[in-house]
Amino acid sequence: MILGKASIKFDESPYIQSYASVVGKKEGEGPLGGKFDAVIEDPMFGGDSWEDAESRLQAQIAHYTIRKGNFSTENIRYIFAGDLLGQLIATFFGLKDMNIPLFGLYGACSTMGESLSLGAMSVAGGFSECSLCLTSSHFASAEKNFRFPLGYGTQRKFSATWTVTGGGGVILGKKPSKARITGITTGKIVDYGIKDKENMGACMAPAAADTIYQHFSDFSSKPQDYDKIITGDLGYIGQTILIDLMEEKGYDIKSNHMDCGIEIFDKDEQDTHAGASGCGCSASVLCSYVLEQITKGAWKKVLFVPTGALFSPVSSNEGNSIPGIAHAVVIEHA
Repeated sequence: MILGKASIKFDESPYIQSYASVVGKKEGEGPLGGKFDAVIEDPMFGGDSWEDAESRLQAQIAHYTIRKGNFSTENIRYIFAGDLLGQLIATFFGLKDMNIPLFGLYGACSTMGESLSLGAMSVAGGFSECSLCLTSSHFASAEKNFRFPLGYGTQRKFSATWTVTGGGGVILGKKPSKARITGITTGKIVDYGIKDKENMGACMAPAAADTIYQHFSDFSSKPQDYDKIITGDLGYIGQTILIDLMEEKGYDIKSNHMDCGIEIFDKDEQDTHAGASGCGCSASVLCSYVLEQITKGAWKKVLFVPTGALFSPVSSNEGNSIPGIAHAVVIEHA
């Protein structure tokens, strides 16, 4: 059922059949370390370059998710996947041997929300029995692509977030399980003219506020209807901005807002400044801690809102602003 300007409420909700998370060493040392399916000590993941490492990471996420649900690659109709690198090379090289029809997605750090939205639509619409939705990011490949090579030795600003090495995967299908996707709200591009690529939280918070507000409007809901409203990777600075923007719109989300970029690291002990970011930030937290809470019934209903900063090395170097986007997914205990 189409709702409002940007939302869908599923008449037959797709169920989460399987989920898995794989992260790097630093993520494994954080507060959620014991909840990930695999923590890989080798930052190269056995590869020859940072890009090869992320491809190998994405392949591991896919295989863990499939095996954990007792599926085989033959059971998967479509893959909806993406990463942060140019032309999605981590996804394409990582998944090329799986021989599964694939939609390559780019929504920056909002990609897991985009993936889940499209995967849910494919299942709910009767076009897929099972769809695999996944994303990844790697600290070193992202720094190399978007900021400076690590060997350059630049000093990070305190507003900067730490790109997560990791990711998560979800298989959606029609077989009943303990968690299901009941609705989505698709975000639009929001540009407040911010140009600082060392402050991703400020770039993305306006888009998160816009999507959450649109979701409340379309679904005639309010913050109290959700156990948690979970943004992707706004970090500490972005969280403050989001709460202020929502208050301006007449909504108080302070009591039940949670940000994956805050949860995954201990900013003081691990020196991650404003928190975490990257496609793999929201994906890995979702596919470990969040879905664990939902499947066991501790949380009955959450609004999962990954956020993305839409820029490239070219656009940033040419002085363009950094627009944001956010996609909301309603996940409920079943």
